[in-house]
Amino acid sequence: MKAIALDGYGGPDDLRYTELPDPKVAPGEVLIRVRAAGVNPVDWKHAEGHLDPIMNTHFPLVPGWDVAGVVERVGFDVEEYAPGDEVFGYIRKDSVQHGAYAELVSAHVRMLARKPAALTWEQAAAVPLAGLTAYQAVKRIGVRAGDTVLVHAAAGGVGSFGVQIAVSLGARVIGTASPGNHDFVRELGAEPVTYGPGLADRVTRLAPDGIDAALDFAGADAVDTSLQLLRRPERLASIVDSAAADKGGHYVWVRPDTADLTALAELADRGKLAVHVERALPLAEAAEAWRLSAAGHTRGKLILTVEQD
Repeated sequence: MKAIALDGYGGPDDLRYTELPDPKVAPGEVLIRVRAAGVNPVDWKHAEGHLDPIMNTHFPLVPGWDVAGVVERVGFDVEEYAPGDEVFGYIRKDSVQHGAYAELVSAHVRMLARKPAALTWEQAAAVPLAGLTAYQAVKRIGVRAGDTVLVHAAAGGVGSFGVQIAVSLGARVIGTASPGNHDFVRELGAEPVTYGPGLADRVTRLAPDGIDAALDFAGADAVDTSLQLLRRPERLASIVDSAAADKGGHYVWVRPDTADLTALAELADRGKLAVHVERALPLAEAAEAWRLSAAGHTRGKLILTVEQD
């Protein structure tokens, strides 16, 4: 199969477009013919070695944890899927080597769900990691109808999902973003507010009685700002700042979960979850996708597409 690979830790210049053996398919797994793979900051951060203290990584490394594609073959004792089924998933394995930046990838059924019919391949590949991160953070702090929720980085890949999930639950959402992204945040269903110095005062003008819950998808001083505004610190979740847990909130690290992924698919098919793909590039241009991701100005998601013979 054709794939993007790294022979050791490195950056975009170290990626090579090459031929590798087809993946093996263990019991409980399926082999997926990849139609699109999502690009996430964790992909290039992992490649630079930042996760080495906590995850076993083997080379050559094929990056990528977001996939959308068609089941090609099933392993022993798989009854959930059959060849030809369209699936998507967050395929983070315990030992990292065989990822989604390839024509084929194997994945355990617990990492997958059926692809939403309403989404294109590119849109479906944009959902799993970012969508699950947002969904699980929203669940962790118990967002419900009538809440006023502050979402930091509301126009980003995770934040845009967090806004829509909270809105679908009946919450009022205030979302931080640069002025150029305010219209986009409004389209998602939130009230935009400019991030940066004075944020707490600007949020207070919109919500004089404070906020009920906060989702930090930005980092920097988002945790401390949120705690100034929150009534209860346990209703704060951060995916960036582990100090949130020390201050009474939650630090959330996304997990593969079929039920949560299915819930996201249902939201998409009901028209409650719009997916913004900033740009789709061919698999061979993964290095350029990483450079765009690292620049930090992407609205929505970057995607790699895989040509079908």
